[in-house]
Amino acid sequence: MIARDLISKTLPLLKCSDTGKKAIRIMESFRVSHLPVVQDKEYLGLISDKDIYDLEMEKCILGDKISTIISPFVRVNQHILEIIPKLLELKLTVMPVLEMNDDFVGSITITDLSTKFIDLIGVNEPGAVIVLELSTTDYSLSQIAQIIESNDAKIMSLYTKNPENSMELNVTLKINVTEISSIIQTFVRYDYSIKAVYLDDSLLKDMYEDRYEQFLKYLNL
Repeated sequence: MIARDLISKTLPLLKCSDTGKKAIRIMESFRVSHLPVVQDKEYLGLISDKDIYDLEMEKCILGDKISTIISPFVRVNQHILEIIPKLLELKLTVMPVLEMNDDFVGSITITDLSTKFIDLIGVNEPGAVIVLELSTTDYSLSQIAQIIESNDAKIMSLYTKNPENSMELNVTLKINVTEISSIIQTFVRYDYSIKAVYLDDSLLKDMYEDRYEQFLKYLNL
């Protein structure tokens, strides 16, 4: 999923002849704090509501202060995973998108970006989430995938996180099934530490009851 596919179809842009007051009105209507300033197809910068208030631009035209604002952007072919860190780092609600020849083509809003990212990682799809905890030296994506797929399931998304000042790695897996008892058993057999499991409460209760019944049968042997 690249920037061209994420461009908002409704967010307006500003011109040098627009006033700060107009910019604020549009920002409030679209619930954003930033808007691009564009003349013809030339991207001139990204103005924020803070800029307008700090520089007392409510009654001024934007062209008078354009040289003082920032001008971040991404290219049309950049991936969503490149865009998100840049947008978060700069604390933006809007990210302008430029063609390779620097022509302005549109903007990505943080709201649209969040929605697309949720679709990308399969949050809205049914399935379970498993969090593994392991040493960074033991991490093997191929083995994790083999364990999942050997139990007739698929990985819908996967992400990793290193806790601060730790050699441990948390691996979060979104699986396309909710019956994961066999998957958990296989991970345990391969000496994986399962930090957490998330799925529908009723399914989780059924799984625990099933394990309890098996334990009782074992004690009665």
